[in-house]
Amino acid sequence: MRLFTAMLGTETHSFSPVPAGFKLYRDFYLVRGGKHKEPPDFCAEPLVHFRNRAKAKGWEVVESLATFAQPAAPTLKHVYETFRDEILADLKKAMPVDAVLLNLHGAMIADGYEDCEGDLMQHIRTIVGPKVPMGVELDLHCHLTDEMLQASTAMVIYKEYPHVDILECADKLFDIIADAVEGKTRPHQALFDCRTIGLYPTTYEPMKGFVKRMREMEGKNGILSLSLGHGFPWGDVKETGTKMLVVTDNRPEEGARLAEKLGREVYAMRKEIEPPWLDLEPAIDHALAISSGKAKDGTLAMASGNGPVVIGDVADNAGGGAPSDSTFVLRSLLKRGVKSAAVGCFWDAGAVALCEEVGVGGKLKLRLGGKVGRVSGDPLDIDVTVLGLTDELVDVMGTGRMPLGHAAAFRIDGTEIDVVANTSRCQTFSPKVFEAFGIDPMAKQLVVVKSMNHFRSGFEPIARGIVYAASPACIDTDYRRIPYKNVRRPIWPLDENPWA
Repeated sequence: MRLFTAMLGTETHSFSPVPAGFKLYRDFYLVRGGKHKEPPDFCAEPLVHFRNRAKAKGWEVVESLATFAQPAAPTLKHVYETFRDEILADLKKAMPVDAVLLNLHGAMIADGYEDCEGDLMQHIRTIVGPKVPMGVELDLHCHLTDEMLQASTAMVIYKEYPHVDILECADKLFDIIADAVEGKTRPHQALFDCRTIGLYPTTYEPMKGFVKRMREMEGKNGILSLSLGHGFPWGDVKETGTKMLVVTDNRPEEGARLAEKLGREVYAMRKEIEPPWLDLEPAIDHALAISSGKAKDGTLAMASGNGPVVIGDVADNAGGGAPSDSTFVLRSLLKRGVKSAAVGCFWDAGAVALCEEVGVGGKLKLRLGGKVGRVSGDPLDIDVTVLGLTDELVDVMGTGRMPLGHAAAFRIDGTEIDVVANTSRCQTFSPKVFEAFGIDPMAKQLVVVKSMNHFRSGFEPIARGIVYAASPACIDTDYRRIPYKNVRRPIWPLDENPWA
């Protein structure tokens, strides 16, 4: 048996000010011929897992391009076409193949291509023909399209947000495709549109229970896989929105009924599963109230740890296409006179370079952030002392490794506010970004992380409370304000009753 694998992806924020060209992909992840690091970086884990599972079965593996970019604006047309055509050329050389496994995102947009995944998959299907099983692993924030459905044999989507189940899903997808290759099953996919735009963390109820039920149903009554594609609200394409995907062993009618049943359940709880976004100043008020013990017990923001209150700077999340250099939250903390906090990570190569120049213990007047545009706010001029430097800061989520490039940590003079700046734009996942410099998050009153929800996997065990702060940065959490032009209507919350 011969297996062909490839990876091409990013998560496209249609309104991001950060361009997506070749450099964005090269800087984040670009490997050819399976030459991955050991351990592999976060995005490459499924490919390495596919390879290991296939070789254990005695299969030959042909590994094509594996590239991924940090979320940004739509990818330049020639960049997407170059990468796509490289994968297709490799596939033609590898023919005949018995199976194809792809690691994609599901929300990649390029100039002239609203559905990059569907386009790539359709081209692959043309080459391999109608009978070769094709499996695709997708990020939970994907746009599911008819083109993707028609071209693939089975798609498996992460169930968890934070995405701590990437390897679990890769394993399930491999089993489905291997069984199809060996003639044990005949996968059939059914899709239901929930007519909802939203963002749904899975670490608390009711979404936590919904995910648990999906897992319990898999492997029974001919159900091979259940996936909820949450959608990516900041991708302005026709198929933006939440969809339920059911893969059965050749049970199309049962699969369609189950997809609709579960999809309508998601729609019914749409208001409960959206995070409690708070505007910037009320969010800081609430965080300080929790820290001082004045917040009411039982609020969703309360957590079980005895450390800091963690504020997610959700609007400046690099993992959603934001620049990650906005100054809104830090400026507010300084204006309020907050003395004890850790803040990270600012994408500011210039600030890192200046800190490297003076060295650890050095003092300087630093202009921080506010560089990419209006959504970054104004630069912040501060006097700082350099606490630490590194040529390679590495963060983790689950088993995944995430390189953050060169980094510097510094303390704002006259406070105990410590800031981490780095050169490879990326959201913050865990306390490791602070601990690498000897900064103890447990000793801080507040910890501010430029992340939307993935930070919960690393910070929830220590946090006294978790607050989502919606600043005026790049990612607007009020979907009704987003200037959509292409999203299919009606859809909630743009339309009060999309089923009318």
